[in-house]
Parts: sequence; structure tokens; C-alpha cells
Amino acid sequence: MNCAARRRLLRAAPAAVLLLALTACSSDAQEATPAATSSASASPGQQDTTAPTASSPSEKSTAMDIRVTLDGRPVEAALNNSPAARDFAALLPLTLDLEDFHGIERVADLPRKLDTDGAPAPVAAKVGGIAYYAPWGNLALFYQDGPAPSADLLILGHLDVSADQLGRATRITLEAASCPRRASYPSSCGCSPSARS
Repeated sequence: MNCAARRRLLRAAPAAVLLLALTACSSDAQEATPAATSSASASPGQQDTTAPTASSPSEKSTAMDIRVTLDGRPVEAALNNSPAARDFAALLPLTLDLEDFHGIERVADLPRKLDTDGAPAPVAAKVGGIAYYAPWGNLALFYQDGPAPSADLLILGHLDVSADQLGRATRITLEAASCPRRASYPSSCGCSPSARS
């Protein structure tokens, strides 16, 4: 390799390393890439039917706080604003016995199936995820990252708990939190309409 080629290579190497580092460290880039790729690959005149996987800021800002105890210990938790999560909130209060499922999640049967109409685009469950598995009608609490996204698995919310504590839990109690005094909350919180200001 001649001297001029080596100099060009040495000048380009830092830029390539920087580009790789930025790409590898950006979680947003991974989430946005599939939608951008599918839009770019669509033929002119065709619409992209791929829905974004990240929840919108409005969904996050309207999360419903709930009171949760795992084996008698309180943990922080919130439900998202999806139709299935709102239907789940209508079932509260609940006390459920948990069983292990495949060393990934704790599961329990719900008293009835949830309404899954209008479900958001599927996303993979993460540690602490509260999910509903529609085919079996059960609640799933993930203490390990879950499988690939599936339309059968609806994420309802999140528990702020260690994977170890969740993985050993045998009983969960879920209740509506006291009235959050905002527009979005479970109807079972017992607030009067005048308290909703």
C-alpha cells in the first residue's frame, strides 16, 4: 500500500469508529430503523402499514398508577393507557397466585378475558413487564426479557421491581391507586366526579 493510500485510510478510520459507536449505542436508532426501512422499501403509491413500536408520549403521560404488593411487599407499578390495560384496571382489586412459566415469567389466570380490540403494535416484553397473553387469558409478569413481539402478548404496564424478587413471587395483589386527580384513571378508583378536578 502506498503512502497516500495509508494517509487516506488513517483519516477515514476515526470517522468510521465514531459512526459505529454512535450506531451501536443508540437504542432509538434500532427502534426507528424497521419503520424507516419498510417505508423506504414500499413502492410508490403504496402506503406503509407498519405501526411504530414505541409508545407515544401521550400514552406514557396518561399511565394509570396502581398499588401492587408481591408476597406482601409493596412495589411501584403503572398500567399504560391501552384498551386492554383499561379493561384490566376495571377488574381491580385482584389477588392472584403466581406460577413460574419457562423460567421467564410468572403467570396467573384472570377471572375473565380482556378486551383486545384496538391493541397497539406488539412489542417484546422486558423485565418488569405486566402483560396479557390473549390466547390463554392470563396475566404474565416478566422477570426475564420476553420473546419476540407477538400480537397475542399485550403489554399492560410495568412493575418497578428486581428480577430476583419478581422471579420468586408467589402471590400478587393489585389495586387501583388513590385518585390521581387527572383525566385518566381506572373507573374502579372510587373517586366521585367532583374529585376529578
